[in-house]
Amino acid sequence: MSLLPVAEALKKILAAIPEPVAMEEVPIAQGAGRTLAADLTALRTQPPFPASAMDGYAVRSADLATVPVRLRLIGTSAAGHGFSGTLQAGEAVRIFTGAPVPEGADAILIQENAATEGETVTAREPVAAGRFLRRAGLDFREGEMLVRAGDTLDARRLALAAGAGHAVLPVRRKPRVAVLATGDELVRPGERAAWDQIVASNGLALGALSLEAGAEVIDLGIVRDDLGALREAVGRARAAGADLLVTLGGASVGDHDLVQAALGAEGMELGFWRVALRPGKPLMHGRIGPMTVIGLPGNPVSSIVCGLLFVVPAIRALLGDPRAGEDRSEPALLGRDMPENDARQDYLRARLDTAPDRMPVAHPETRQDSSMLSVLGTSEALLIRPAHAGPAKAGDPCRIIRLDRRLV
Repeated sequence: MSLLPVAEALKKILAAIPEPVAMEEVPIAQGAGRTLAADLTALRTQPPFPASAMDGYAVRSADLATVPVRLRLIGTSAAGHGFSGTLQAGEAVRIFTGAPVPEGADAILIQENAATEGETVTAREPVAAGRFLRRAGLDFREGEMLVRAGDTLDARRLALAAGAGHAVLPVRRKPRVAVLATGDELVRPGERAAWDQIVASNGLALGALSLEAGAEVIDLGIVRDDLGALREAVGRARAAGADLLVTLGGASVGDHDLVQAALGAEGMELGFWRVALRPGKPLMHGRIGPMTVIGLPGNPVSSIVCGLLFVVPAIRALLGDPRAGEDRSEPALLGRDMPENDARQDYLRARLDTAPDRMPVAHPETRQDSSMLSVLGTSEALLIRPAHAGPAKAGDPCRIIRLDRRLV
């Protein structure tokens, strides 16, 4: 079986997701991090009235054509306590930031340019019509589209939704992602490891990636290298209503690599197996009924890199994000000479040299073994070397994926 190019593998994974998960409504206070299921339009106009942008005096600009000039104070307009009368020639209203501008006024005389004495105010500077005045609807108008379906609700978008009058938001339910680690050599963090065992880290990493992408995580634990135990774990994922099952390890062709056999016994339709990338060649994709399956390699760096490349976009597609398959890479410059590449696309762990006046420079780490979490932990980016790329020199253009960039 030939190796599938990375772009084609991602395209197949996203195409196999039939539709986003269902919509539900949540109070706006519970909307942080959720994905909007429908376009959000304004239920009101903001501001709903002409408002002052400064503390000062609401005036008619024509009255200030010649200064200094004395105006009669006829009232006060404060936020939540507007002046309901109409301004006539020679009059002014004391006004505060955010307060409604009275009928008849067309400008704000800031308090620094005025002097008050009793019931009169003296304007020392002229003011143009519209100065320091926020017109009604300056921010948005009723019916205007504000946030698009598929957007993640962060602090900015929640504030906008609240200002637009929304108390309840239509969001996608969180996709249920079941994470299954396999291998007799694995123990959980904090458990005592025998001399021939290691601490499992992949499940925690993939769970964290899934949570950040907007999913709910179902931890299926560590399952030993036994066909029956693996089938039972897959059954638990199905019983829990998982939308996506992510397996970790056991997807290769060794005597103890039983995951593909277990999945097949549970009815998986295999989409593809093995991708032309490094790290992460033995990557598997399929479906068991409505549940998508992505089988990741067991090496920790391989599983995390593949999680970023394939699992996160799959979760975003389940959430209805139209940008799920978007290229997350950005331009950079090589920090050292690179040899020609073979038939697999490389994702090299790299440090970045950045400056505000130029593109980042990517320095690939000298040690690239897919088992080395210490290298991944101190890296800032993945340096992409396309399949069959020729030799490259330091300073040549390249593409990187920043590891500290938010996933959504």
